[in-house]
Amino acid sequence: MLLAVPSTLLVVRLTGLDAGTPLAVPVVLFPYGTVLSVLVLIAMLAVPALRPRWVAVAVVALLTAAQVTLLVPRFVPRQPHAPAQAAELRVATLNAHVGRADPRALVRLVKTERIDVLAVEELPSDGIAALAEAGLDRLLPYQELRPENDSSIYSRIPLARGGPLDADTAWPQTTADVKVGGRTVRLVAVHTYYPLGDAKRWTRDMTALASVARNSGPDTVFLGDFNASLDHAPMRELLASGLTDTHAELGRGWGRTWPVGMTLVPPVIQLDHVLHGSGLVGVSVTERTVPGTDHRAVVAVLALLPSAERAG
Repeated sequence: MLLAVPSTLLVVRLTGLDAGTPLAVPVVLFPYGTVLSVLVLIAMLAVPALRPRWVAVAVVALLTAAQVTLLVPRFVPRQPHAPAQAAELRVATLNAHVGRADPRALVRLVKTERIDVLAVEELPSDGIAALAEAGLDRLLPYQELRPENDSSIYSRIPLARGGPLDADTAWPQTTADVKVGGRTVRLVAVHTYYPLGDAKRWTRDMTALASVARNSGPDTVFLGDFNASLDHAPMRELLASGLTDTHAELGRGWGRTWPVGMTLVPPVIQLDHVLHGSGLVGVSVTERTVPGTDHRAVVAVLALLPSAERAG
């Protein structure tokens, strides 16, 4: 009975049954199911009365091994390392919870982390005004503000080709270009629909983003609230389109970002990500709490790879 849940989650994870179905909601608990399986296996090996049941032990061991095999890669840092003199882009993303995020705290975060580009989701017009009053415009004067479309981009670097993304998503994703180290980096501020509301609509959003990513080139950054974890099949499809999750790349594949602001409930799952194309590499990534919102901010430093490494 204890292993019924992790076994079911493993089947969903292996088969991708979460795409477009209500199973997209429980599959986010896959890492916790793995922990449960490990604990059950340890208990079976530790309790003398259970050890002779070698068939049961073997089944639990096989289940645990399969789960661990799927999880381990996201905790192993990948190559390549950024060259010493590579140009860097410092980015951050935050779901502002319909403008409820503390504007002064967000401005302090931008100043402390020396952010170059900030993507803010769920940012209405009054939230934009509050951020301006808190001084964000002085730090990040170049802006692609789209309160009618949910997400906006702030930048220390001049922006070009700003506007809504041409993709079939529930609400338009805001895009813009920045010049870094003589190269043009395409930015997409992401906020997808949510599986609990409509799993099919969420899956269409993720599929649309994957289609865009396949045609975006290596110098691309998708950052925002994807309402998806690394255990969702649509997220794996998006990554397979040519993007890398910065958390997993740096061996921090369980950077939980939601929910926050609840006294008794710590962050449980990672819904917010910084994804990048093959022309960039992750240098660092972390999560930061901003009062007033139920998401943690993700802050990442990305470096541009030289042309030879990018081609590789």
